[in-house]
Amino acid sequence: MAETVEELTVTYEDGGIETVKELDKKVLTKGAWATVIYRYQDWNRTKEEYIADKFTIRRYQKRDGEYQQKSKFNISSEKQAKEIIVALESWLAE
Repeated sequence: MAETVEELTVTYEDGGIETVKELDKKVLTKGAWATVIYRYQDWNRTKEEYIADKFTIRRYQKRDGEYQQKSKFNISSEKQAKEIIVALESWLAE
């Protein structure tokens, strides 16, 4: 695991193929508990190409000098991501 928030990633390789390709990440919180949102793509083995962008929010806890993932929320589609944005913007405008 990672010792710093900057080292955290969702990139995953299997059999020499990068099956999860991290495109970007934003660190939302740092410290003993870290929250990171990632933009990534999954590899489609059948089509041999990356599929549409996905998003995931991960929470990590630092223990014994290393971050360990404790929870995650996968945003399943662009539509769901936009609905989350609309909800947050409306609440923050109140």
